[in-house]
Amino acid sequence: MGTEGSSDRDYGSNNNNGNSTFDAEQLAKQKAIDDWLPITSSRNAKWWYSAFHNVTAMVGAGVLSLPYAMSELGWGPGVVVLVLSWIITLYTLWQMVEMHEMVPGRRFDRYHELGQYAFGEKLGLYIVVPQQLIVEVGVCIVYMVTGGRSLKKFHDTVCSTCKHIKLTYFIMIFASVHFVLSHLPNFNAISGVSLAAAVMSLSYSTIAWGASVDKGVQPDVQYGYAAKTTAGTVFNFFSALGDVAFAYAGHNVVLEIQATIPSTPEKPSKGPMWRGVIVAYIVVALCYFPVALVGYWMFGNSVKDNILISLEKPAWLIAMANMFVVVHVIGSYQIYAMPVFDMMETVLVKKLNFRPSRTLRFIVRNLYVALTMFIGICFPFFGGLLGFFGGFAFAPTTYFLPCIMWLSIYKPRKFGLSWWANWICIILGVMLMIVSPIGGLRQIILQAKTYQFFS
Repeated sequence: MGTEGSSDRDYGSNNNNGNSTFDAEQLAKQKAIDDWLPITSSRNAKWWYSAFHNVTAMVGAGVLSLPYAMSELGWGPGVVVLVLSWIITLYTLWQMVEMHEMVPGRRFDRYHELGQYAFGEKLGLYIVVPQQLIVEVGVCIVYMVTGGRSLKKFHDTVCSTCKHIKLTYFIMIFASVHFVLSHLPNFNAISGVSLAAAVMSLSYSTIAWGASVDKGVQPDVQYGYAAKTTAGTVFNFFSALGDVAFAYAGHNVVLEIQATIPSTPEKPSKGPMWRGVIVAYIVVALCYFPVALVGYWMFGNSVKDNILISLEKPAWLIAMANMFVVVHVIGSYQIYAMPVFDMMETVLVKKLNFRPSRTLRFIVRNLYVALTMFIGICFPFFGGLLGFFGGFAFAPTTYFLPCIMWLSIYKPRKFGLSWWANWICIILGVMLMIVSPIGGLRQIILQAKTYQFFS
């Protein structure tokens, strides 16, 4: 899937043996395609682009479901899971940043290119691409629903006496923005949108925990598990693990973000990229921990799966927070859609020999936005979907695939520190992948009883 062309072009290596015109033509054609594809077309990003792209990718609407996840995990396990996830995902993110240019003169601009290097051409594609697509397309669909919900909440809060409008229409309004924004050519072109989204994520997270503090601990607050049966408690616990996994989903776009940073042998891209990641992770901690802990502390196990729904007043502040969520989710959708556009356009241009043109891009991207909108309208059950997708695809790409690649490429000394660290991450990640979809699926089944399609 286009690894050949993206490899050596950065350090200006020249592999047209015998100087044949055919080779030169092939290289020129390849370069023209790479200059057109969204991931590789622009390589002049600064380190702070990496910071806000990572914040936008990471701090999704998942942060608003963290108090609810805490209520299903309980104080002790909840804090442990949050802190462990933060540490493990920072470690695996570091590994990916390091592996981006581990072969001299070559860059792995896409997650699947790294997978192909680690596991072999065919197997690498089969392992990485389906999981990456599930995550990216899944996030886009969930964000369609979230965007629509937050718009609806904004409308209902600002104008409580107005006529009731279906969620479907709000999802369509939200999608209309993407029919325009999706035509921005590459990551650098969406950096403005991404910066706005990153600022918004910090803003609505602050509003969420600030308004909770203002509301104070509820009079009849309870911190026990809400489920009446042991089975219910266990399944909810599993599902909450999926919610937490969903909150740390930025790894699926990290190599693609790093691909936009210029690189030379003297100054590899991993320096600025890592600086951006550290800033992003500090922001992530500032968003996640206060929201999760304060939200749960104030509302106990009666907290809703979106903390902003639990906070009814002050109305203007909640309305504003919901609008911030909308702006943020617009940016997040674009960040996750960009690698999908890249994959689709790569297949069309390199495999099916379509001409790289505006028309092709226009059709492909509009179809994608329309598809995610349609699925979002059909299945707007938010909490259960998070748990299900969270474990199923987010756990591998975030928690343990980077570790497996690291072990297979670098082969650290057996029973050394690096070896143990990676195996612990792999075992925890695999357990997460197995248990959280079970909880998520049960929640979908329970919610589906009271649920009408196209509501």
